[in-house]
Amino acid sequence: MTDFDQSRRKMVDNQLRTNDVTDHRILDAMEVVPRERFVPAAKKAVAYIDEDLPIGTSESGRVLIKPHIFGKLVQLAEIREEDVVLVVGAGTGYSSAVISKLAASVVALEENEDLAKIATDVLVDLGIENAVVVEGPLSKGYASEGPFDVIFVDGAVEVLPDDLISQLKPDGRLVAVEGIGGAGTAKLYQRSGDAVSSRFGFNASVGLLPGFSKAAEFVF
Repeated sequence: MTDFDQSRRKMVDNQLRTNDVTDHRILDAMEVVPRERFVPAAKKAVAYIDEDLPIGTSESGRVLIKPHIFGKLVQLAEIREEDVVLVVGAGTGYSSAVISKLAASVVALEENEDLAKIATDVLVDLGIENAVVVEGPLSKGYASEGPFDVIFVDGAVEVLPDDLISQLKPDGRLVAVEGIGGAGTAKLYQRSGDAVSSRFGFNASVGLLPGFSKAAEFVF
C-alpha cells in the first residue's frame, strides 16, 4: 500500500524545493493536501510523480499539472491571506484546495460538468469551506463574483481573453502559461489603474485549456 504522507513529503523535498519553490506557505499546503484524492483511482499510486496526470475522460485532454510547475505558478501569483482568488480550469479541484490554504476564499471555475462534480465532492469531503466550485465557460471568467485579487489560470492559453483581465482588482495579479509545448512561458500580469503590465516568470510546458486556442487564420 502506498504511503501517501511519505509521498507528499518526498514531492515537497525532491520536486518543489529543488525547483526554486521557496515559499514555506506553499510547501506546507502541498504537503498536507492529499493529491491522490484528485486523480482517478487507477492513477492514485502515481499521484506524486512529477508528471502531468490525466483527469476526466481521455477526450477532454485535461490534466493535473506536474507538481513542481504548479508550485512555481502559485509562487509567481504571490497569493496573500486576504486575497480572493479565481481559479480558471479547476478540474477536479486540486489547485483550488492548495490555494484555499493560502487565500481568504477561492472561486473554482470549471466548464466540464463531470469534473466540477468531482471537485465539489472532494472539497466538501475534505472540509474545505473557503472554496466553492462554479460552472461556466472558462474563457469568460466569473464576473458575478469578481473582481478578484488573483486569477490563477490552471493550464496553458494561446490567447488571454480581455474578459479575464477585466476581472482583476486594482493591483490584481493574473498568472497563466502562454503557448504550448516547448514554447510555453509562465507570465505574471498585474493591473495598475487602467494599465496592465506583464513579466516573464519561467519556461513551462502545460496542457492547453479548452476555449483558449488561437482562432484559425485564413492563409492565401
